[in-house]
Amino acid sequence: MTEIAIGAEGEASWIVEEFDLASRLSDRHSGSFPDVFSTSRMVALMELAAARVLLPVLRPGELSVGTLVDIVHTAATPPGARVRAVARYTGRHEKAYAFEIVAYDPAGEIGRGRHHRTIIDTERLLRGAAKRARTS
Repeated sequence: MTEIAIGAEGEASWIVEEFDLASRLSDRHSGSFPDVFSTSRMVALMELAAARVLLPVLRPGELSVGTLVDIVHTAATPPGARVRAVARYTGRHEKAYAFEIVAYDPAGEIGRGRHHRTIIDTERLLRGAAKRARTS
């Protein structure tokens, strides 16, 4: 298996659209949220950046899944801005691949943290999900 070099980086970016706003997550039970880039979408962008680092080591039938997210969201980003996440591989942590990730908008840093991903067999994951669906 190919090993990822410590310091290898992956990047992902997109333009903040209505779907990405915190206000899209609110409902009558949670109160109103602002019309700014949501933390959950920032985490998704960060996961994409880290997943891209692992692409060279995936074998057919494998994928990577997130297993740990420890993120702080430090600045609000308005709709229409381009957001970007850069993930830097820091090494293995038991079975997981560990990353430091920073997210930016045009004004600067908007969040940072650490993230772990594990490589798994796709069919095994789907079987496990199907089993859980039958018990719910």
